[in-house]
Amino acid sequence: MRFCWCATVRSPTGWRPTVAKGRTLAEWSNWARTVSSRPREVVMAHDVPHLQLLCEESALSGRRVKAVGAGHSFTGIAEPTDVLVRMDRLSGIRSVDEASGRVWVHAGTPLHVLGPELQRRGLAMTNLGDIDRQTIAGAVSTGTHGTGAAFTGIAGQLTGVELVVADGSVLRVTDTEHADLLPAVALSLGALGIVTALQIQCVPSFLLHAVEAPASFDETLDGIDERVDGTDHFEFYWFPHTDRVLTKRNTRVSGESRRAPLPAWRSRVDDDLLSNKLFGVLNKAATRAPRIIPAMNQVSARALSRREFTDWSYRVFASQREVVFRESEIAVPRSALPGVLRELRSWLQRRVEVVAFPVEVRFAAPDELWLSTAYERETGYIAIHQYVARDHRRYFEAFWAMLDGLGARPHWGKMHELDAAELRSRYPRFDDFTALRDRLDPQRVFTNPYLDRVLGR
Repeated sequence: MRFCWCATVRSPTGWRPTVAKGRTLAEWSNWARTVSSRPREVVMAHDVPHLQLLCEESALSGRRVKAVGAGHSFTGIAEPTDVLVRMDRLSGIRSVDEASGRVWVHAGTPLHVLGPELQRRGLAMTNLGDIDRQTIAGAVSTGTHGTGAAFTGIAGQLTGVELVVADGSVLRVTDTEHADLLPAVALSLGALGIVTALQIQCVPSFLLHAVEAPASFDETLDGIDERVDGTDHFEFYWFPHTDRVLTKRNTRVSGESRRAPLPAWRSRVDDDLLSNKLFGVLNKAATRAPRIIPAMNQVSARALSRREFTDWSYRVFASQREVVFRESEIAVPRSALPGVLRELRSWLQRRVEVVAFPVEVRFAAPDELWLSTAYERETGYIAIHQYVARDHRRYFEAFWAMLDGLGARPHWGKMHELDAAELRSRYPRFDDFTALRDRLDPQRVFTNPYLDRVLGR
């Protein structure tokens, strides 16, 4: 409740304990502020037996249960309706198999905590996304991914999942136990149960040599295959209304002696001041006077300078994001990506809409996860953004219309308008997943409005 007489505190898990006229209420919202709800109850999960009892009782009483992590999403995928379950106490590394490099991690572990914890053990995750505020369970359940033609999303690194299902039992799935279910539970949208722990196939810790440099739009697209295939992790950001992009090449290296991180002052200036504080100020100004956006983007793009550094992988993969925005990210066949980007550029050149936020472009290898956006195909990702205070609808709808006929698959945690009928044709194992959902959660204990839309009731 956001009334003037309420005292509210934002928690790191996206919910607000609210004191109003002597009553403690709860309000949850996602990071992007696109979805909010007022669950009837907030439960702090103490351990797995506590979750078992909660799920069993909720199924008997007809209540819906939703475990909530960081809430770092743009959709209502984690929206709690009846019972909000906090997973804060189920955090940290449970066990490490040094021989195999496999690590069991509690579901509520934030990625920004997991990276240093693995590093202390000489381990690392193979690939990460560009934001690390999510919990590990939230990241895999929404299909969070990084970039790299030879690398899958985060869920593709899992060799085991433990979850509590609707009848209160614990289902443990690994590549040797109920292995046929692993492609479903590794990326489950939170629709099959409450994930309590995940087993990650880690690798020895490694450094990334990062080279960030400006380039032109056409130059980048004309040589896109060479750039993507010739770099371990390649991505780029295009500034709308300009012909300029910022390319990011991250190359895997070994040997701690080669570590050469950015100086602290450079990191503060680039990432804290320029990318967050100044960028936020510019977007507020552009909201009041949108006509300045094309000129602002030209100046911003021209001001980009090359930078090069080498640091531990988890420190290079992720960037800080403080400016709130709306985002839609769509996966298309990699071969179709240049055509979509050129069509998007043509639309923006007509100044139907002016956009201050860069367009982010990334790549991923095929995988076998049933609801993965990269299921059985080489994939290119195009992510568009709009500042939170500006209307995103015309821009997003025009972008979505450009994707007709491409079998486009939206990121589950980012904005889109597709429903189960449309998504079924884009995921060959869609019906297999919903059949498993019918088996594990016939009463829909773990559903919410978003899941009803994308999976059906």
